[in-house]
Amino acid sequence: MPHADAQSPGQFLPTILLMLPFFTALIILLGHRALKNASVLLSVGSSVICFLASLALLATKGAEGTVGILKFIDVPGFQAGIDAMIDDQSRGMMFIVTFIGMLVHIFSLGYMKDDEAKPRFFGSLSLFMFSMTGIVLAGNLVMMFIYWELVGLSSYLLIGHWYQKASAAEACKKAFLTNRIGDFGFMIGILILFGLNKGDLNIDNLQDAFVTGGPLAEVVKNNPGILTVAALCLFMGAVGKSAQFPLHVWLPDAMEGPTPVSALIHAATMVAAGVYMLVRVSFVIVTPLAAETIAGIGCFTALLAALMATQQGDIKRILAYSTLSQLGYMVMAVGAVAMAALHGEAAHGAHPGHPAMFHLYTHAFFKAMLFLGSGAVIYACHHEQDIWKMGGLRKHMPITFWTFAIGTAALMGVPPLSGFWSKEAVLGAAFDSGCRPLFLAGAATAALTAFYMTRLLVVAFLGKARTESAHHAAEVPLVMALPLLLLAVFSIFSAWGPFSDFLQAMKPEHVEGHDTVLWTSVAVLLVGSISSFLLYKGKDSDPVRIKLFANKFYFDEIYAVIVRVGQDGLAWVVTALERIFVDGLVARLPTALVARIGAATRMLQGGHLQGYTFLLGGGIIAVVYLVVFVLPRTH
Repeated sequence: MPHADAQSPGQFLPTILLMLPFFTALIILLGHRALKNASVLLSVGSSVICFLASLALLATKGAEGTVGILKFIDVPGFQAGIDAMIDDQSRGMMFIVTFIGMLVHIFSLGYMKDDEAKPRFFGSLSLFMFSMTGIVLAGNLVMMFIYWELVGLSSYLLIGHWYQKASAAEACKKAFLTNRIGDFGFMIGILILFGLNKGDLNIDNLQDAFVTGGPLAEVVKNNPGILTVAALCLFMGAVGKSAQFPLHVWLPDAMEGPTPVSALIHAATMVAAGVYMLVRVSFVIVTPLAAETIAGIGCFTALLAALMATQQGDIKRILAYSTLSQLGYMVMAVGAVAMAALHGEAAHGAHPGHPAMFHLYTHAFFKAMLFLGSGAVIYACHHEQDIWKMGGLRKHMPITFWTFAIGTAALMGVPPLSGFWSKEAVLGAAFDSGCRPLFLAGAATAALTAFYMTRLLVVAFLGKARTESAHHAAEVPLVMALPLLLLAVFSIFSAWGPFSDFLQAMKPEHVEGHDTVLWTSVAVLLVGSISSFLLYKGKDSDPVRIKLFANKFYFDEIYAVIVRVGQDGLAWVVTALERIFVDGLVARLPTALVARIGAATRMLQGGHLQGYTFLLGGGIIAVVYLVVFVLPRTH
């Protein structure tokens, strides 16, 4: 990809998008005690300017290139600068990140108004925005990895914002450590590509190396195993960041952070970074094993998380497992597109857009709205999160109800809302992959999505108020309602006309001739939603109790046993070896020997003249004996 013209608007817009949130975060986090409320306005102002810059960047459509912002690593044989990769994918993703980020900032003005540590909170938000814009714009894998780690740090700070709560402190540590497992694999994958491509980790150059006649095209033919390992190691990074099985356990616990953080993490930023990275480096998925593994894990995660969501009572946790499920959908689409391409078929969504990115795009709007809507409900119900202690909120919170209903319908894939089109694209990719179990599992996930989201809407918003907090709930202030209304518009129209044309690269071609996909999608939607409505209408407690789903398939308990048996057992062995060999043989044994020898020879230093005379005489006798009798025999 050529470098962008230095005189074009694309030259300075990426610099604003990257550096403004960085310096904002730096100023706030270093001086928030002095700045106080001014830091809040600084952070919100930065998010608004970044959004305007992303709109201006969209206007540069067609002017693709790599913008050099700052030199970072420049040594003989290796360069990795702070560059901005400008193309349709980065422009569209930047719009999503800055738009959702700006709305979360605005919503937080109302939600966090009474929080004593809100300057620190907004400083962490700005650091998060800097990290995400860095991932979106990264032109090489080295810088992407650095921003990747900064997102992990930012999420640690935001999830643990209320660190006084033991659950929040545990949740942020769990998120941070779980992500480090995936990030280790990501780093190994980058190092493998570093060796294969002779130190060039520029994303465009790597892609060129895979084309016919390129240096890595021969590796694909002669040694595909190493590229399978590289692709799966890169995928490990996405497994951690996008919370795929088996590293999915951190995301539900991330609900311990403030609700705006949940909206930011779950909608279009941190968890979406894994999918964005996979699509960005999808040219590495060149072997059937890699493609099938990615599709399989995504499909399994989508179905597993949907089953868990059907038995949750916490409104935020239901949405958290929904996010897990929808991320699994996106990852499945990445693998399915690669499978179709490897089968020699025209992969659905390969041009002009990718179904995984299209679903990420639409999902960002309605999932952000659902999380902010749940925040509005929690705020109005005096921080109550159990849906079985709500009910009747439709009458007390009409704006929140109707926006939440629109988001629910979009997530379920009700036509003609945006979620319908992106869900069709994902199911179409699974159908085109040639793997029917993949398509059937995707359809089952869609039915479960309709089931648990209808359950949430019916239990929380319809019927009668079950508690005093629900009975006295009132609509949220305008500063919190406005983001909901804006996101509702996008949830309806983002796949239509001017909206989709605005981000044309995000929209795949419609599934042509796949009546099976369409009718299956409509059928599972009706089955899931109608059965849930009939089952939960008028109920005051859950009529369905499946402990396996409610307890999240006991993954946390299983991991606790693994840690106890594995980590603690290993620690016992290491401690025993340390006591025996290091402490005993290496440290204490020489010390004991020296002490014994010293104690024995200490008697010779008694200070008695007759003793010294005796020793002198004995020494003279020994020397004479040696000279007279021993030495002559040796010659």
